[in-house]
Amino acid sequence: MHVPDGFINAPVSAAAGVVAAGAVAAGLRGARRELDERTAPLAGLVAAFIFAVQMLNFPVAAGTSGHLLGGALAAILVGPWTGVLCIAVVLLMQGILFADGGLTALGVNITVMGVVTVVVAYALFRGLVLVLPRTRRSVTVASFAAALVSVPAAATAFTLIYAIGGTTHVPVSKVLTAMVGVHVLIGIGEAVITMLTVAAVVAVRPDLVYGARGLTAPLKLRVDGELVDAAPAAAPAPAPAGSPKKLWIGGVVTALVLAGFVSFYASASPDGLEKVAADQGIDKNVEEHAAADSPLADYGVKGIEAPRLSGGLAGAIGVGATLAVGTGAFWVVRRRKTAAAEA
Repeated sequence: MHVPDGFINAPVSAAAGVVAAGAVAAGLRGARRELDERTAPLAGLVAAFIFAVQMLNFPVAAGTSGHLLGGALAAILVGPWTGVLCIAVVLLMQGILFADGGLTALGVNITVMGVVTVVVAYALFRGLVLVLPRTRRSVTVASFAAALVSVPAAATAFTLIYAIGGTTHVPVSKVLTAMVGVHVLIGIGEAVITMLTVAAVVAVRPDLVYGARGLTAPLKLRVDGELVDAAPAAAPAPAPAGSPKKLWIGGVVTALVLAGFVSFYASASPDGLEKVAADQGIDKNVEEHAAADSPLADYGVKGIEAPRLSGGLAGAIGVGATLAVGTGAFWVVRRRKTAAAEA
């Protein structure tokens, strides 16, 4: 759902940029409460993993594909504030290095794919977790539902922005029907990917999953007719299976394999927004990307003729760049929190 330059006029794109900048600034403050020494590296990994999975377009209808947006996944794994930052890092890398998503439309993309998906998904996720039994299965079920709803919500948000600042005169009702219709199908794929990923991490290190914290309710005792928390057991709790380092290495290897190899087999059909834009005619004023001359534009390495090698190398470079930028940014946020606490 990467919006290119030319879909939305300059004033509305600028306004969306202000909204996105405000969301990123709020995310930087909020992430200080979510990140610690263990989860800061995980946040960079989540950004790199989302970048990799977004290269895996899957077919959803005749001539149409979809890909992960990632807002729900990021919010559940590392927290909503950090989740917004993860998506912003991914979109920035895609726009600058790969000419994917317009640079003047970066604010629109962060607002739609980052802010809207994270807010909608995490609100629904928390609501479900509160009413469902406090188990790991509830976390995975809630993640499925949250991701499923977040995608058509993002499609609706794009349609609203188009209604205000679209550069073509296609009836908004037609755009809304087409966008929500196809993105409901894409949402199913998003939900499956999110659920499987969350389930895999929860199975190994539930203590590192932001949305799974406090899965086990404290034991209650009735004293003088009132329920009170029982004293903790004397025996130490068993150590979580696996170390953060092993999880991080496994995640990086998985992301590299997905972006560097599996992506070659992804669907070549246009994604939901591209298909709707072509069918409805809202792409008439699309502009050439400012980074069209990037050596990595269109997810290939210029000068390398073999498609498999070119695409695989570009994907691996993208994973590495996103990992480096994301991890660096989150470590800075974490260090500022530590410095503030010591001051």
